[in-house]
Amino acid sequence: MHIFLSPQESETETFEFMTTQYNIGNNVKKFRNKLGLTQEDLAQKAGVKYTTLSKIESGVVKKPTVYIIAKIAKALEVSIEELIKS
Repeated sequence: MHIFLSPQESETETFEFMTTQYNIGNNVKKFRNKLGLTQEDLAQKAGVKYTTLSKIESGVVKKPTVYIIAKIAKALEVSIEELIKS
């Protein structure tokens, strides 16, 4: 599966094909901890706002955009699929 993203995509667009059964926040935190990164480190590496990352990890944002998920996955050196696994 190939996903092409444009930098103009809004951070408010939802990750439509994802359901609430996926716990992206826990997976992001798990992979971040494996790399020994703080939330601030990962946010900077991924090029996303610290508050956005924090909200994803805490479950406040349950359906982040595919653009944001792709940036986080790249920074964590994992696939999008690995981040959305339940």
